[in-house]
Amino acid sequence: MNDLLAQMLEFAGVTQSWLWVTALVFLRVGAAAFLMPAFGDQSVPQRVRLILALALTAIVMPAVASRLQDLPSIPHAVAEEVLAGLVLGIGLRLFILALQMAASIVAQTTSLSQLFGGATPEPQPAIGNLLTMASIALALRTGLHVKAASLLILSYDFLPAGHFPMVSDLTDWGRQRVGQASVLAFALAGPFVVASVIYNVALGVINRAMPQMPVSLVGAPILTAGALILMALVVPTMLMVWMEGFDTFLANPSGSVP
Repeated sequence: MNDLLAQMLEFAGVTQSWLWVTALVFLRVGAAAFLMPAFGDQSVPQRVRLILALALTAIVMPAVASRLQDLPSIPHAVAEEVLAGLVLGIGLRLFILALQMAASIVAQTTSLSQLFGGATPEPQPAIGNLLTMASIALALRTGLHVKAASLLILSYDFLPAGHFPMVSDLTDWGRQRVGQASVLAFALAGPFVVASVIYNVALGVINRAMPQMPVSLVGAPILTAGALILMALVVPTMLMVWMEGFDTFLANPSGSVP
């Protein structure tokens, strides 16, 4: 009887430890999935997002369970796991924001400000909706779920459980990520900006040579047609450049975070 009771107590202790480790992993995975492209979009039902977070937890937990044993403080570990997940999610979400920034720049340089707009949970200007949906579809097609699981497992190397990163390191990391997102946005919108400058310079020369000609009325259809043709030519390359940067972050997200 005593042996049976001892085995039951031992089993209960193992089960409790396993549940605690799973809960900690879920905190990090859930916080990251809440902001992750595709998995955390508002168009995805909450139940589906919960199931995706649980599925990622089931994949990540066996690989990192040994790193979550004997943590010094439960509240400290909970807060650190949530913070780590938010850091990862924000880093991934910045790539979607870069596309939206690029779309806003394109909207200011072409007449496509309302084309493909549509009513979405996150209102987007110009061709932002098209770029966002295309980028998410491309990411999912190239195995975003596998890369996300690898990223979450890798995150325990530079954001170990139970260890708060320095505020200065997080600040440097965030500033670097925001800067890279801005650079990426301007790079993606670059062809449209150059084409717009050429168009406006040519329009100014024509207007100077023939003041009586309504150059705005004549140039508006040309601008729209040129923007559509340029979009058909450039968008595939834009998505390839975006996907390259996205994969680079998934492979090495740490930056200046220890």
